Formats: sequence, C-alpha cells, structure tokens
Amino acid sequence: MLEAFFEPKSIAVIGASRKTGKVGYEVLKNIIESGFKGKIFPVNPKAEEILGQKCYSSVLKIPDEIDLGVIIIPAAFVPKVVEEAGKKGIKALIIISAGFREVGGEGTKLEDEIINICKKYNIRVLGPNCLGILNAFAPINISFAPTMPKKGKAAFISQSGALGTAVLDWIQDQRIGLGKFISLGNKADLDETDLIAELADDEETSIILLYLEGVKRGSEFIRVAKKVTRKKPIVILKSGVTEAGARAISSHTGTMAGNDLAFKIAFKKAGIIRVETAEELFDLAEVFSTQPIPEGPNVAIITNAGGPGILATDSCEKYGVKMAPMSSNIVKKLREKLPPASGFFNPIDVLGDASAERYKFAIETVLKSEDVNSGLIILAPQAITKPLSIAKAIVDSKHIFKDKPVMTSFMGGRTVAKSIEEIEKAGIPNFSFPERAIRSLSILVKYGDYLKSSQIETIPRFRINKKKVSSVFKRVREDKRVTLTWVEATEVVNAYGIPATIPQLANIAEEAVQSANRIGYPVVLKIESPNILHKTDIGGVRLNVNTAEEVRRIFFELVGRAHIYYPKATILGVNVSKMVPLGRELIIGMTHDITFGQLIMFGLGGIYVNFLKDVTFGLAPLSEREVVEMIEQTKAFTLLRGIRGDARSDIDSIIDVILRFSQLVTDFSEINEIDINPLSVYEENKGCLCLDVKITISTK
Repeated sequence: MLEAFFEPKSIAVIGASRKTGKVGYEVLKNIIESGFKGKIFPVNPKAEEILGQKCYSSVLKIPDEIDLGVIIIPAAFVPKVVEEAGKKGIKALIIISAGFREVGGEGTKLEDEIINICKKYNIRVLGPNCLGILNAFAPINISFAPTMPKKGKAAFISQSGALGTAVLDWIQDQRIGLGKFISLGNKADLDETDLIAELADDEETSIILLYLEGVKRGSEFIRVAKKVTRKKPIVILKSGVTEAGARAISSHTGTMAGNDLAFKIAFKKAGIIRVETAEELFDLAEVFSTQPIPEGPNVAIITNAGGPGILATDSCEKYGVKMAPMSSNIVKKLREKLPPASGFFNPIDVLGDASAERYKFAIETVLKSEDVNSGLIILAPQAITKPLSIAKAIVDSKHIFKDKPVMTSFMGGRTVAKSIEEIEKAGIPNFSFPERAIRSLSILVKYGDYLKSSQIETIPRFRINKKKVSSVFKRVREDKRVTLTWVEATEVVNAYGIPATIPQLANIAEEAVQSANRIGYPVVLKIESPNILHKTDIGGVRLNVNTAEEVRRIFFELVGRAHIYYPKATILGVNVSKMVPLGRELIIGMTHDITFGQLIMFGLGGIYVNFLKDVTFGLAPLSEREVVEMIEQTKAFTLLRGIRGDARSDIDSIIDVILRFSQLVTDFSEINEIDINPLSVYEENKGCLCLDVKITISTK
C-alpha cells in the first residue's frame, strides 16, 4: 500500500537547492548518493540544473509520471504545491517542511488545509515537519540524515527527527544494522498504526522499533498491533512518562500525550515490548534480528572469570531467566576435559587460562543438552587470553546450534575490539557487560512465551437491555443534566444484568416513610443530588434506620446537611433502599483515557479506596483472561480467596460483573465516568450486589 514511499521509481524533489548545507540540497544529494536507481526530478524555478540533474519550475512541467514527491519549501507555499502535486497525479508525499501544527495558530490552519487537499486527490502524506525515509535495501535515502545505515532486519519509526539523526549516527559505531527508518513528524496523515501495518508483511523486517511521544488512534493502534506482534515483535520507547515530560511533548510536537498508565496497559494488551532507554531498544534490535526464539527459559553461562559469571547469574534472577540445570551426564563429560578447578554446574567456569579449544569443547558439550535453551559466553581478557581465536571458535560452534540463541559478552576495549567484530560479523550479538545480555535474552524468552500463549481471544457478549439504557440517558439529557440519580444509575446497571439494590426516591419525608414501609426495615437513607457525588463526606448517608420516626427525623437531617455543605446544590430528595448484609467491599470504575478510551478499574472498595489504592486497570473491551489477571493482581485477591478460616468469596460473580460492566462502557461511549462502590461480594455461590452506583455522561 505504501510502496511509493519505500521503493519509488521516480521522485520529484520540490524545493531542491543549489546551496550546500541547505536541506533542499542535502536531501537531493542523499537521494543521488544512496544509490537510487530511479528517476530524479529536482523542482526549483530559479535553477536549470542541480547536482547534474535537470531542474523543473513546477511538478506540472515534469513530463514523466511521479511516484513520490518530497516537499522542502517554506510552510506558507506548501498548500499550493500540494495542489499541483494532486493535479499531476502524485499519490505519495513526504513533507519535510516545518512550521505547521507544531507551532500552533496559522501553522495548524496550514496543516488542515494540506490534509483537505490531499483527501481531494487521494494523496498519502508523511509529515509534515519530518526527517524523511531511509530504505537500506532499495537502497534510498530520502532524508537530510547524513548517514546511511548498514542493512539489517530492524525497522525504526521515530516521532522525533532529531532523535532519529542521533540514532542513525550512533548505530554506525555500534555496527547495528537497520533496514528502514521512518520519521513521523506531525502525523497529519500517516501515523505509527499505518506504518506498523505496512511493515507487518515486509520480508526485510523482522522487528519493528518505535520511539513515540503519543499515539494518534488508540483503539486502532491496539487492534493492528495485536495482529502484528503475532508475526514479529514490536518494541517501543515511549517518552512523556512524567507529568513534566508530558508537558514537554505538548510543546514539542503538538501531540497530546496520553496517560502513561493507559500506555502501559495498552502495550501489554497488544503484546508490545516496552523499553526504558534507547540502548535497550537497539539491544533488542540486534538480538531479534539475529537470534531464534528460544524453546524455553534455560540459559547456560560459560565464562573464564568468576565475577562476571556471578553478575550474569544475579541478572538471571532479576530478569526471570532460569539457569539451565547440568545433568550428571553433562557434568561427567565436562570433568573429563576441563581442569579440576573449573566450575561444572552453571555458570561453567573454564578458568582464566582457557584456550579456544577449551571454550569450544565447553560450548558444544553444554549446548547439546536438551535442558539448555540458550547460551551466554563471557570473556574477560587476561594476559594469556587469545580473544580472536576464542571468537572464531564461538562462531564455529554457533553454526552447529542454529536453533538456540547464542550471545557473547566480550568485556573490555581495544584488546577485544577485533574479536567483537568477528563475532558480530557472524550474526552473534555481543554485549559489553553480561547484565545487558541477560536483560535482552529475558525479553526474547518472554516473547517466545507470548507466541505460545497468544490466541485470538473472544470478548464475551451478554443479552442485555440496551434500549433501557438509551432511554435513561435521553431523559437525563432532556433534564439538561450530566449526572444520573442513584435510581437512574441502578436502572442502567440492572439493564446489563449487574445486580444492584433498588432505591426509591422520596421528595418529602412522608414519601420516605411510605417507601421504607414497603421495602421493610432496616433501610438505608441517602441524600440525592447531582451536585454531591461523595455523599458520605458530608454525612449524607445513614445505615440501619429501623422505624418510621427515625426515617422522618433523618430525612430532614440529610436535607439540612446538604444545604449547609452545598448551599447552591440541587436537592432532589432522599433515596430509600433495603439494608443488606455487607460482604467484601470492592470497587469497579471507568474513566476515559484521551488516547485509548475506556480505562476500567478494579480493586478494594469502600470509603478507603483512595487511601489504600489497591486497584488495577484494564482497557475495554476486556476478555475473561484479562479480567482474571486484573483481579489476581490486587492484594484484595488474597482476601477473596479466603484467609485464616474466612470463607472464599464468589469470585466468579465478580468476573461476570466486570465483563458486563466492560460491555456497558463499550456500548455507550457517552459514559464519561462510572463507579460501582461498593460492590459487595458474598461467599462462594452467593453472588454480589452493587450498593451504590455513580454515572456521569456527556451532553451529546
């Protein structure tokens, strides 16, 4: 679909310059020098020729068809040029020019104008305010980045052009391969979701790397990424984790940074690997590009120094990688040829005087074991060590074990530089320290686990009364309200099969008495006002009311307290409901994340929810597996299972309520916030009950 961006047969460089150092000059020069075999058409009305290429005054003057247009002119003139590109029939544009949405005001208007023109002519756009594209396999460099990476199986998508140029320069010294680089810029049209989808079936890409400051289409991003991560890994470095970082993003690119918690959950839901540093990002690029996915978590560590071996062992525990057991047969073979002072039980210590032959024997003996899924070979250079010979022995051994990941940690500088070059040339990643190697291996193992367990999950759908909810919301809007009464909120959750106490609203004290008599004592009285959400904070709730006289007295007390604390509040009356036994108090809530939509919360409820903060989150719609994981991640789960003689709570009923709740908030996107607090859960097979529900909706 986006072939014209990565493998164009003809390119028009609109804004090509004759002046060295100008972006228009450097982009044209990069296209020519990258080895591009297609036709190049510089567009500059003031020049006849640039860098040996004939110039044209406008794209409309170019006689040939154009696959791709690259625009490098001042922002104010871009809409006119885009219009000309549309008339010429160009269907793909890279707009490198800056001065659009990222600067606000007129820049935003210009960007909107460009997108409207592109829609008219069915043009796809990368940018504006971007660095461009590189494809090492084409080869082609359509950017003002000064360096072309060596071919590799990783694709890197960056929302920051400056970070992109820095990374492209850095990986030259690191000998890391990169197949494709894409700078997103302002994402006026093409965004990360489009490009991930495009790279999913790209045979030249085995891992997709991204630097992101925000995501444009949250729900679509998750849907696409879920499919892609079953084919190849997606690794993301996401900035804007802190509040200060999020503010910086807004001023830097005009991107509205989403809640980082929502990003964390979204990435997990989609099977995306998240890293914290650029170093981790490219460590994984090298590992996933060169190594097979291990069959299991067991690693064998072979070292010529005890200290680094211990560091690697500690890292295994830290990152969840298991030390492979050494069978008696393997140990016996090792003892036959290794010195008596060696370590035989993992880490295997071949001692400081180890030769290439000793390393080769240990590697091949250990990796033959079915208990070993991967290997890390450590070398600390010593006076008698011959790193280059050992490196060649490792390369020879690796060819025997193509189905098992093998990594090295040749520690040091100049002494091991040529050895590292030999190793990496053979497609074996080397790490300066063993901790980095184990960290990368752990991600490889976890991705393997993900692929084994990764199945298409169905989202359960229940028979519900959607019309009932729609009618309630219609009535609320007609009253020009956004907050539902307790009675209305109860109607909504009941329509979705969520059990709740049914209150009766009384406008006067005698109505409250009549309701209490019908319901049966004891009852609960609760003030009803759209302006008072947390009623317990003002003493607006009374439990265990046992007589008609108490109902009358408390009715006036509640109304009086509401007027004192909220003198301008609209008081609708007092709700009367049956006093029911209290079980374990839980909370289920939902709020909207700006990027990914409905963020569902579950945890320990009651009046202490904000103090204890024992809650977990998930993104709707939820599968049953996700709901179970949410419940199990809380400390409340220990209580629900029953401790110290307490009966087990009805966990199945909680799962059912959360799934129905997820369907409700998914079906009605106009729900801004909803809290069920408390959800009282009883003993196993006795269900649960919503004792209070708060819902606010949008005005549309």
